[in-house]
Amino acid sequence: MTMQKELRDAHFRHSVLRERIVEHLFVGQVMQALWKGGLYDIEVLRAEFDTGGYDLVLTRNGQARYIQFKASLENSRRRTVNVNARLSSSPGGCVIWIGVDHDLDFRWFQWFGSRPGKKLPDISAYPAAKHTRANAQGIKGIRADQRLVLKCDFVKVAALEDVLSLLFGE
Repeated sequence: MTMQKELRDAHFRHSVLRERIVEHLFVGQVMQALWKGGLYDIEVLRAEFDTGGYDLVLTRNGQARYIQFKASLENSRRRTVNVNARLSSSPGGCVIWIGVDHDLDFRWFQWFGSRPGKKLPDISAYPAAKHTRANAQGIKGIRADQRLVLKCDFVKVAALEDVLSLLFGE
């Protein structure tokens, strides 16, 4: 295995781990914020596999939100994220992109979605994503079920409380 491939694999493992940790921190902070507000009717469902396009389902007061999480370091130059096209079929589908520092403290939030009960904005016009790894011929195949959504098409969200408002309304 070449040094470059080892570094790429390590980077991929770290980014996946970072995303999983951020997801757990997000769920904890959401539940804490609702608890402090006297709201106890939250349900958390995790997807074992990404077949539906979402990582997590949060249900509150009868409103289900199918969430795909993305996490990046706060100063990352990343301008796009892969969004699973199957997320479009779930009412309440959304993408929450969280920027974190090296200690995994939340620094910013980005939102791509619609009001509770509405479907994800149409992503069919976005370009298809490519696989991160090339085949034996060095070609990165197309991932037809993934779309590259631009960061500028996300809505900047100031705080976790504002994310909650987007998720479940006022």
